[in-house]
Amino acid sequence: MPVDLLLQPVFAMAGWTFVMMVWMYATRLPAMMKLKIHPQKGQDTRELAQLLPKEVSRVANNYNHLFEQPTVFYVVCIAIVLMEHTDTVHIYCAWIYVMLRVFHSLVQATIDKVMLRFTLFSLSWLALGVMIMREILSML
Repeated sequence: MPVDLLLQPVFAMAGWTFVMMVWMYATRLPAMMKLKIHPQKGQDTRELAQLLPKEVSRVANNYNHLFEQPTVFYVVCIAIVLMEHTDTVHIYCAWIYVMLRVFHSLVQATIDKVMLRFTLFSLSWLALGVMIMREILSML
């Protein structure tokens, strides 16, 4: 099976992270200018978050979340490719993971319903967990 099929969702996830970065600055910078917040206040992002409207901070919070769990996703996918274990199950799980993380981002950055976010987060871990467990079992 072509390994690039498992790398496609990796780049899709990285691309989504880029989209969220653009969205973050497209909301944060105008809000800072409107509220006359000096850029130096961004030195401590917790302090900055307290000064900005919640709808602006939610986007930034999600951007930060994309450097947590998804880093495990990147490592797992690259390891699967390097071990030449790419198969249909891994590819489907990877795309499901990416779709769930995109939905998670959209929920957090817009309506921010915690239980819906938690459900999407948990389901994304389930998809990633299937990939991890399959590789652990293949090593036994």
